[in-house]
Amino acid sequence: IVAAAAFATFLLVVGILWWSGCLRRRSTLERDLKGIELQTGSFTLRQIKDATNNFDAANKIGEGGFGPVYKGILADGKEIAVKQLSARSNQGNREFVTEIGMISALQHPHLVKLYGCCIEGNQLMLIYEYLENNSLARALFGPEEFQLTLDWPTRRKICIGIARGLAYLHEESRLKIVHRDIKATNVLLDKNLDPKISDFGLAKLDEEDNTHISTRIAGTYGYMAPEYAMHGRLTDKADVYSFGIVALEIVSGTCNTKHNRVKKESFYLLDVAHTLKQEGNLLDLIDPRVASHCNAGEAMVMVDVALLCTNPTAAARPSMSMVVSVLEGRASVSDILTDSSIYASKFDAKKLYGRVEGNDAENNSQVKIMLRDGQWTSSFDLY
Repeated sequence: IVAAAAFATFLLVVGILWWSGCLRRRSTLERDLKGIELQTGSFTLRQIKDATNNFDAANKIGEGGFGPVYKGILADGKEIAVKQLSARSNQGNREFVTEIGMISALQHPHLVKLYGCCIEGNQLMLIYEYLENNSLARALFGPEEFQLTLDWPTRRKICIGIARGLAYLHEESRLKIVHRDIKATNVLLDKNLDPKISDFGLAKLDEEDNTHISTRIAGTYGYMAPEYAMHGRLTDKADVYSFGIVALEIVSGTCNTKHNRVKKESFYLLDVAHTLKQEGNLLDLIDPRVASHCNAGEAMVMVDVALLCTNPTAAARPSMSMVVSVLEGRASVSDILTDSSIYASKFDAKKLYGRVEGNDAENNSQVKIMLRDGQWTSSFDLY
């Protein structure tokens, strides 16, 4: 009897501690939410359950950094994407609040639109517009049955759209924001194949009075700028670098990072581009699926811009507004070419990311290792 009573008391204490933790978690979230100015709508849990058929597995379209993402249809027929915060999420409430606060203040044709949020009980959800054509990564180099036919004009349109979205984040919005995880998986395509930048969970406010932000490293191998990957020095030029990688992927139709588990070898598209440039064979980088009917001049401008954006020296990279001007033909590559010797230097991406991978624990990083996982379709990081 004594043992049973002691066990019951133990369970009661554990239950109280657990419940108080849940209450504390909820009150902390509510306090954080009161501290930000929301410019979005509010949805009830009943509305979201009805829209997703009670979170039916058949409506699950991906897995984001927070948890599962579901497709839903509201009572008025509007299609939505519901990003649900997992109780076991590594990102947690702070990133959830950050994402709500930042996205609610951002309105641009090339950013995923946030319709609102649902905060009810222990349910924490973001409700976005639904993008019919999934991610750029899946369209370009996902499983063959999911790839889309992207002709050259469409690829150029997508590249310019991404650049415009980043220029808005860096230079035009009231909040100056560094996304810090720009990659093809985080670019979604609407029904007209117009690009929209998604996944602001890693985004950082760009403090006007600081030349850079020193921060824990969080991002994706193969897309991180050298100064950020190695030292955690974060500026808008880190996004410029990542954009350059994505631009190379758009031109080539090839994922930037590949890893051969058998041979234990890694492949980096940036290294290939530099090699082809030195050999005078940059046209070989163009995706064979569009090579015969693409504008070679436009393709070379895009590649040249990509190589300038991926300059190992952050200060030598152009601003995104200048990138937009060049891609749209309102300026030339020579207008942003400040040091031809730096531009021509070969950058060893394989060597860099090998060093970063070996320093993960030392850097206390939260890096997504795409070269090992090979997850470059939209099953992960969607929305």
